[in-house]
Amino acid sequence: KQKLAQEVMMSMSMRETISGNYNTKEDIKTLMKSSFKKPNAAVGQSGLQALYETMFRNYGILVGQVLVTKPDFYNDHTRQQLFTTINELLQLNIIPIINTNDAVSPPPQKDEDPEGVLGIKDNDSLAARVAVETRADLAILMSDVDGIYDRSPSHEDARVMHNFNPVDLAKVEFGEKSDAGTGGMESKVRSALWALENGSSVVICNGMKYNTIRKIMRGDKVGSFFTKAEVDAMPVEVLAKNARSGSRRLQALAPEARAKIINKIADSLISRQDEIMSVNELDLRQARLDGVVGAMYSRLAFSPQKIQALATGLKQIAATSYQNVGKVVRRTKVSDTMDLVQRTVPIGVLMVIFESRPDALPQVASLAIASANGLLMKGGKEATNSNNLLMNIVKEALSEYGCADAISMVSKREAIGDLLKMDQYIDLVIPRGSGELVKSIKEQSKMIPVLGHAEGVCHVYVDKYADLEKARAIVKDSKTDYPAACNAMETLLVHEDLLKTPVFDKICSTLKESGVAIFSGPTLAKHLTFGPPQAHSLKHEYGDMACTIEIVKDMYDAIDHIHKFGSSHTDVIVTDNEENAQIFLESVDSACVFANCSSRMADGYRLGLGAEVGISTGRIHARGPVGVEGLLTTKWVLNGDGDIAADYA
Repeated sequence: KQKLAQEVMMSMSMRETISGNYNTKEDIKTLMKSSFKKPNAAVGQSGLQALYETMFRNYGILVGQVLVTKPDFYNDHTRQQLFTTINELLQLNIIPIINTNDAVSPPPQKDEDPEGVLGIKDNDSLAARVAVETRADLAILMSDVDGIYDRSPSHEDARVMHNFNPVDLAKVEFGEKSDAGTGGMESKVRSALWALENGSSVVICNGMKYNTIRKIMRGDKVGSFFTKAEVDAMPVEVLAKNARSGSRRLQALAPEARAKIINKIADSLISRQDEIMSVNELDLRQARLDGVVGAMYSRLAFSPQKIQALATGLKQIAATSYQNVGKVVRRTKVSDTMDLVQRTVPIGVLMVIFESRPDALPQVASLAIASANGLLMKGGKEATNSNNLLMNIVKEALSEYGCADAISMVSKREAIGDLLKMDQYIDLVIPRGSGELVKSIKEQSKMIPVLGHAEGVCHVYVDKYADLEKARAIVKDSKTDYPAACNAMETLLVHEDLLKTPVFDKICSTLKESGVAIFSGPTLAKHLTFGPPQAHSLKHEYGDMACTIEIVKDMYDAIDHIHKFGSSHTDVIVTDNEENAQIFLESVDSACVFANCSSRMADGYRLGLGAEVGISTGRIHARGPVGVEGLLTTKWVLNGDGDIAADYA
């Protein structure tokens, strides 16, 4: 249009210009819209093809132009010839650029869909027809908006419908199409629905965004994906947004109300114990069919004792929750007219991902309620039935105070990747599970902080002053109580003076009798002619009934070993020498450092926190077992009386 408008303007004679009998710019614009559509197309399509050729040539790719008219699709012979040409170009690795020859095509008619076949009205219907005729797996229709919105894109609460089912068509209102071209969003949607009905998947997306095609092909949630599958769950962006508003409602409640919600959850666990056990059996039955055994199976299983302990822990959280939010950390009299207060507030919205353990759900939910945080959870699929029931119990307790949206469960694993990009709603991610899970979440989360630990390489050091019976009990419990836990012992360090004493032999015998496979460190291997196989690494988390035994020269050598090969999780000294114990406790730089007790004590419940959302080995914000205090931050509140900065210069 711009080119032809310039041509019309430049072709006017000087006489026409002086006489005033000439086309104004507005007249020319009108001509471009009404009279010159076919000349526009003739000039434009050659420029378009030249642009494609230039761009693809940069990558050593040839393109071929295929100009079609509507009769080419209506005649069986010409249609067959057309798609034979397109397929041959593709076989030759030549990209076909297909366009309707609008310089000669008749204007589009609204009733051009004979016998249920989509008529060619614009590039969208052309793309849909080509996709179906070539049996394409996917058609990508590009626009200048991010996809189909559930309301006008200009609306404040508008969101992209990332999954679009044909039944959703009734929910969409289409705006006016632009003057450029013959399509529009309504045409895209109807073309996409026709293609979907005839076997080709479709994504409508923003073609102005960088790397859009690659993102779609790797499965990122880009644009609107047309599918016949019924989406039974609420979109994750809605869940995240609700969690944010729900957090603020929780914070507005009185501390007594938050405590009542937690107590209600605890009471429901006891009163509905038989129902929980029955539903849990469904998960256990499936686990047995899937071959799940050992520690993983134990973590999945509920028992009356486990439910009672869980309820007791929740009541402990409730009893200590009254001073969590709004607690004054610091109060300062800045001047006669200004008072400054620093007080605790919730972090905002948490996202907790956990594996296997359904008992983690009410624990984490109660900690979030006690700290007035919104919460999104993703449990393991192996505990689906148990998690769903427990989630209902939590929702019922919250709904009595109008806060049911504050905590939600995400049903699909694929949703995690989407949520990890929603830093506008989610403030902290806490993965609970294997080192692989934690590492994966840390790699995916580019914008949201992750609180957790990637490894749990925990050590127990038996000093030369250790009591034998204490050492045997602590070593056995640290390894065998729950070998899959992140706080289980993975490496046993023994003072070299104990190597040829009954102490060393009896500790090794205790481990062997408990079914623990032993691997030797390089120093121990040198001292033994026929010993256990050598460990492939001193920084290895077995997560099973196995451990490494290594010999160290003294306590300081043990500390150096821990700093070199440990993961800063939990490390233990067994000794009756008080001085050595204190040096070890002060020198080892781990989240949890213990003397004369099992590494398995590194647990929120055992340390009196009621429960924990996880264990952090990081150095910022929270470290070790993270209870309610680790889910709080602070804000500064300043009260003045007309004070301005200039008064304090």
